[in-house]
Amino acid sequence: MTSDRSKWAAFRMKLKRLLVWVRANVPPGLRLLVGLVLIGFGLLGFLPVFGFWMLPLGIAVAALDVKPLLARLRRRP
Repeated sequence: MTSDRSKWAAFRMKLKRLLVWVRANVPPGLRLLVGLVLIGFGLLGFLPVFGFWMLPLGIAVAALDVKPLLARLRRRP
């Protein structure tokens, strides 16, 4: 049981580091595009080259741009 928790914690830390790197190095408009491309290829996860792991990663990358966009739209009168 603890082994599963430590694997999950290690996975979460790697994902967090990846998202921090993406936020720092990829321009805002391109992040949304990269996230959508990852989601699209994740839907083709049954093919040998792509994987279903691309779906959650694409959602996480796209969410980096969607949250500020929604906040900006809500502030407008």
